[in-house]
Amino acid sequence: MTSSSTTKLDLDGNPIKPLTICMIGAGGFIGSHLCEKLMSETNHSVLAVDVYNDKIKHLLEPDSLPWTGRIQFHRINIKNDSRLEGLIKCSDLTVNLAAICTPADYNTRPLDTIYSNFIDALPVVKYCSENSKRLIHFSTCEVYGKTIGSFLPQDSPLRQDPAYYILKEDTSPCIFGSIEKQRWSYACAKQLIERLIYAEGAENGLEFTIVRPFNWIGPRMDFIPGIDGPSEGVPRVLACFSNNLLRREPLKLVDGGNSQRTFVYIKDAIEAVHLMIENPARANGHIFNVGNPNNEVTVRQLAEMMTKVYAKVSGEDSIETPTIDVSSKEFYGEGYDDSDKRIPDMTIINKQLGWNPKTSLWDLLESTLTYQHRTYAEAVRQSIAKPVAS
Repeated sequence: MTSSSTTKLDLDGNPIKPLTICMIGAGGFIGSHLCEKLMSETNHSVLAVDVYNDKIKHLLEPDSLPWTGRIQFHRINIKNDSRLEGLIKCSDLTVNLAAICTPADYNTRPLDTIYSNFIDALPVVKYCSENSKRLIHFSTCEVYGKTIGSFLPQDSPLRQDPAYYILKEDTSPCIFGSIEKQRWSYACAKQLIERLIYAEGAENGLEFTIVRPFNWIGPRMDFIPGIDGPSEGVPRVLACFSNNLLRREPLKLVDGGNSQRTFVYIKDAIEAVHLMIENPARANGHIFNVGNPNNEVTVRQLAEMMTKVYAKVSGEDSIETPTIDVSSKEFYGEGYDDSDKRIPDMTIINKQLGWNPKTSLWDLLESTLTYQHRTYAEAVRQSIAKPVAS
């Protein structure tokens, strides 16, 4: 616990004043970890805004906790609630995490995806700008789209040149597929809100920081279909694979699982956000990649690694056929497209905030799968055992 007698200092040696933070999407995966960090390690207060609070219930228990009174839950749908501006007005800083961010929705629910990530975010930006409040907005690494290297001939040696695939906040272009590839509805909406926030900063002096997460992984991520999410739901790759492992089903590799991704542990990533919150002089006006370039694998390699880790944490042997290949059309429906590689350049966040991720891919998978096994294995077993009503 941070005691009020020892004053904490920011990176420039200035005392950190307790802030009131309006956190929109506080009940989600990232929000729950950020709330935990702020409650246990700082003196800041949080106005937690979301539709659900299951993932932060343990922080809201009355009276029994040292941070009682520093976190308040407000059940608000930001689409249409006049209370939102009042909460932003009485905060020092707004953190906006609200989004539809599962690829399965991008081409099956493109309108919801565009509305959620652009239209619904507009009032938040407007209220912060009009009331001179600082904004930390969560975007996505998907705004980069495809790498320049992906357009080169398959046998070009330049494909191995980092200049053609490393993604840099200030110089990399944002390259999307054609309009009929509705998978880009998400990235496009996220890019447009980034441009709007940047323009509010340039024209109206909005103090902003934009975060581009590169696959943040850890406990409480997404949902397990049929247990704490819809049976027909398709969460992101890690929860999808976890669901297969829990059910002892083969892991489905979309288009051969050849896409390359990097994964960062949620607790490392939250440390980066903590630094942004407490160092406005270093974070304002910046866009930050937050990822771990050392944890790069193909989706196929990820599946193989998760199979080994899960066998270790569950004590169960792996199934005979651990993976099967499916086409993206079969898995995601018409209009799917993908980015080839997502490897963040870390220069800016390292220079501004001195942040570097620490956790290896094996360790973050072990922590996450241990949680998934403890939390879901019994419920999955019971759901498989239940006879299905005809």
